[in-house]
Amino acid sequence: MQKQINIKIARPFLPLINEQKRIKFFYGGRGGGKSYAFADSLLLLGLKKKLLIACVREIQESIKDSVHRLLSDRISYYGLDEFDVKESEIVNRFNGSRFIFKGLRNQDAQKIKSLEGVDIVWIEEAQTISKKSWEILAPTIRKDGSEIWVSMNRVDENDPLWMILAANPDERTLVAKVNYDDNPFCPQELKQQALACQQKNMDDYRHIWLGEPRSQGDYKLMNASKIRQAMTPKIKECSSPLVIGLDIARFGNDASVFCFRKGRWFYKMEVYEKKDNVELANIATNMIKTWHPIRVFLDAGGVGGGVYDILRDRGFQEVVKPINFGSKAINSERYANKRAEMWDLLRQWLDEDVEIVCDERLFNELVAVNKKYDSLGRLLLEEKEEIKKKLGHSTDLADALALTFAEPVYDRGFLKLYGNGKVAIEDMFNESCQNKTGW
Repeated sequence: MQKQINIKIARPFLPLINEQKRIKFFYGGRGGGKSYAFADSLLLLGLKKKLLIACVREIQESIKDSVHRLLSDRISYYGLDEFDVKESEIVNRFNGSRFIFKGLRNQDAQKIKSLEGVDIVWIEEAQTISKKSWEILAPTIRKDGSEIWVSMNRVDENDPLWMILAANPDERTLVAKVNYDDNPFCPQELKQQALACQQKNMDDYRHIWLGEPRSQGDYKLMNASKIRQAMTPKIKECSSPLVIGLDIARFGNDASVFCFRKGRWFYKMEVYEKKDNVELANIATNMIKTWHPIRVFLDAGGVGGGVYDILRDRGFQEVVKPINFGSKAINSERYANKRAEMWDLLRQWLDEDVEIVCDERLFNELVAVNKKYDSLGRLLLEEKEEIKKKLGHSTDLADALALTFAEPVYDRGFLKLYGNGKVAIEDMFNESCQNKTGW
């Protein structure tokens, strides 16, 4: 009993052990003591009664990636001989409390069934948890009275778990912000580092030490508020020619997506899963015959080349244009590749008075992409695999929309309402050569 009393929980974290809530969501900046407080609180509860506690994170390649070491260190610090620290779990020899450790990435409902009897699950580094992982985990933690503890340092405005749990919490969710100045155990050295950061760069200070999401302008390609604004309905019809972007699935959990855009109006998308090349070509053929697009820009990388070959053989080579994301940009002095160019033209287009389909997955994909620059100062985008790790899926919807900006489209020289007013073919050609919008 004395050992339990010796575990001191800082006041900001007392709700972890004292309040009955389904979700306990703690966030903040560096030095707030979240990891130590969560570990100490769980050890204290594991001493009081038999509990099954799961410590999970998005990616855990080995036990070294987990909080196993932190819990072991805290057990040694407090001299808690009741706990037997094993290679892959921690067990209380007297009351049977167990700590287990899991990675969520690539887990399906069957593999994660071992968590059904969990009393408390601690989601560590929750800013990395994808929406897909949460949707698998949440219904699995179903035991009466079970709790989900969340600790995170916010990264983006739309961190998936922040949007799902903390942005608009319900009555069963506790949300608490804890920073270094709330932590009575914060070392003086960390306080001095925080002060130095505050004096040097206020934006870094707010993000690193106050737990605020990073300023989007520094590293994000897209502006979240502009996207939200574009998702507000405002256009009922448009006289501009139809352009379709087709992003073709490469892997089993990816989707093939058709995006329909007329000038300032992206008004429809159709998503297909587990379709082979012939099936996708048949769908595209029907769309071309029904909607008469002036262009279908098709992702020709990977298996997409096969779909293009079929459509070309059917006589649609004047309409269907193959696009390789890694190919040379039209403006190769500004963009490192075609992918960066298309996405940046989409970004510029979103600065106009436009409308796009209101879809949360599309929003998350658009704001997920970070920008960078190559040695020549040309725009590059974050690698697709890195984005997929964050989202749990590829940017299929956003890539299909970006494809509608692959090349300028002309409507036989007739005056049409495009994004920037009424322009003739000569004006459009001149604008495209100068790399302005007018797409």
